[in-house]
Amino acid sequence: MLSAQLPAQSVDFSTPAPVTPAATLDLAGVVSELAAIRAEWRRATGRAATIGPREFPSRTIIAEVMQRLGGALFPMRLGPSDLQHESENFFVGHQLHAALGALRQQVLLELDGQEHDAVVASPSARSLEMVEQLALALPGIRRLLDEDALAAFHGDPAAQSVDEVLLCYPGLLALLHQRVAHVLHRLGARLVARIISELAHSATGIDIHPGAQVGRAFFIDHGTGVVIGETCRIGDRVRIYQAVTLGARRVTSSMCSHQGESPQRHPTIEDDVVIYAGATILGPVTIGSGSQIGGNVWLTHSVPPGSRISQATALRQPLGENGNNGTT
Repeated sequence: MLSAQLPAQSVDFSTPAPVTPAATLDLAGVVSELAAIRAEWRRATGRAATIGPREFPSRTIIAEVMQRLGGALFPMRLGPSDLQHESENFFVGHQLHAALGALRQQVLLELDGQEHDAVVASPSARSLEMVEQLALALPGIRRLLDEDALAAFHGDPAAQSVDEVLLCYPGLLALLHQRVAHVLHRLGARLVARIISELAHSATGIDIHPGAQVGRAFFIDHGTGVVIGETCRIGDRVRIYQAVTLGARRVTSSMCSHQGESPQRHPTIEDDVVIYAGATILGPVTIGSGSQIGGNVWLTHSVPPGSRISQATALRQPLGENGNNGTT
């Protein structure tokens, strides 16, 4: 019988056995090779080896910063469970002090990495200025997020309250991160801003570049697979569904200088546009106000205000030499 073949002593599989490297494994050699590769990379990229703390911002610390900022913006919903109304202001002040202090250190790490650039004459003073500007922008960000939450509540019959939207909808979490990241991106802390947006991307599946300009009352329904590129311009009261891509049609070497402002290569979405699930809109085209773009449409040309585009109508549009019908 099978039971007769089992060992008498039970084995605990819940805790994995410790892994001991084989006696012949040369860890010192691996460490040495990795050091040589790092040195080669630094020489190739013009970076000198540093002695001291880490060279770049920390995703872990920036994630903690965003958690604190979320609590400061929405203390009774994203703050601690035992928070009382009478201590809201004290809690918000404490969170802001901790978050902004930690954020300044992360911005300073980014700017220190640019110290060869004459534009950053005083990284310490510049990092303080950036964080102060973000602090002053927080009330406006809170107002925008309130409008985003209301847009979701009014636009989704499944939503029972604006509190449910804030606590449960991935689109709101993505927008909270993007609206903070956009301010930092505009101020010049672009690596920190990108880390913030990628934290939201990892958590929600919604990829909004911090450079994208997002208008008021923006509603991302469901959200998984949404991609919004760096130079997108999105108007007010726009609604998009899952798996929508607002991307670039083609990328040339001149677009990849990685310096200064990027040229417009992503769509402009005007006010009151609805873009249904799976639609792909590519290039610096304009979707006119009040238009509806149907599911799974592939669009590379501009459309006038009030358009109703389905797969069939998109296929009937003639393409010009640059992949558009001349309306861009």
